[in-house]
Amino acid sequence: MPKPDDATRHVASDYEIRISGRVGESFRLAFEELSITVRPAETVMRGRDMDQAALYGILDRIQALGFELIEVRQIPPTAS
Repeated sequence: MPKPDDATRHVASDYEIRISGRVGESFRLAFEELSITVRPAETVMRGRDMDQAALYGILDRIQALGFELIEVRQIPPTAS
């Protein structure tokens, strides 16, 4: 069975993560590496150039803080 090389295992991508509800300032401090937008019914977080380990770390923090995860999606790269 072929092993993935380092290039395929550590590919960085941009992600958008949505959680239910509005979060306060202490939550924002726990995720200061992300841009956070608070909307009426949800909070949207965006991370740039994250590998899968970083994404899973953020998802673990969301779970540990007891927030309801709505959606995680990879944002397609924009043409420069």
